[in-house]
Amino acid sequence: MGDVLTGLREVQVLLLAAVLLSASAAKFARVLRVGAVDAGLGPTALFPLPIRRRVAIVISVVELTCGIALVLTALRLGGGEAATAARLATSLLFIVATLALIELRSSHPGTGCGCFGDLSTAPVGWRTMTRSALLACAGLATIGLPALRLVRTGAEAAVVLVLLAVELAVIAALSPELGEALVRLGYSEPCELRRVPAARTLAALRRTAAWHSAASVVTADAPADMWRELCWRYVVFPARAGDRPAEAVFAVYLRRHRPAVHAALIDASTGAVLDWPAVPGRGGEPAPGLLRIPATTGRSAVV
Repeated sequence: MGDVLTGLREVQVLLLAAVLLSASAAKFARVLRVGAVDAGLGPTALFPLPIRRRVAIVISVVELTCGIALVLTALRLGGGEAATAARLATSLLFIVATLALIELRSSHPGTGCGCFGDLSTAPVGWRTMTRSALLACAGLATIGLPALRLVRTGAEAAVVLVLLAVELAVIAALSPELGEALVRLGYSEPCELRRVPAARTLAALRRTAAWHSAASVVTADAPADMWRELCWRYVVFPARAGDRPAEAVFAVYLRRHRPAVHAALIDASTGAVLDWPAVPGRGGEPAPGLLRIPATTGRSAVV
């Protein structure tokens, strides 16, 4: 029984490291999306507004540092005092977090904990506080352990895995983020409401076959016009068709990765749709990635 308990204590080191690194990654992903370090980090609401950004940075850095330290000191290479310091720091982090959540619920009852970025928007409740307290206990249980070892027997491994599964189930039940994650996995945002910056649309367009095929007629690096209609963004570049001024019109579907692109070459004076220049060796066919639009359509109908 003693070996089983030791094995379970050893597992806590990796579990705590996974929690801390996941929390840090989720916060970093939110920063990339929102562009604000302190956005969505619940505990920062307990501090005066001028220092919230610095507090948010400290929280993220401490989480990341503790997670990496737990991993690096788990094996013999970093055992001893370094391992004890990392595990003690992690325990203190979760103890302070538990106290902060209690205060946050009391003073800002509608604020989420921000533990896992966008997923932690639900107001702090007893489940979030209990989870933090249990993780603090898990951290305390790892203090004094030697370097991690492989479980020696199959029976011992089976018992440890069962106990770990029970622990993970308890943590999942105490995590409001799990329900939010499942909702997001099953939700598909309508393309009409999808937010894709114009700069990202241009970057995606320049990677497509349609752009590379039309580059020979485009005469400017920057677009002359750009607009959006529902799920499509239209981009117009100055161009030349032989000796005639023209416009290369690209319709880019609003998707973050590998968007569909249609293109048309339009006479700048008459608005008539022109044929793309033929590629030698293709029997008069236009370059790949370009569509010929019927001459009866105008710019607004280019899709």
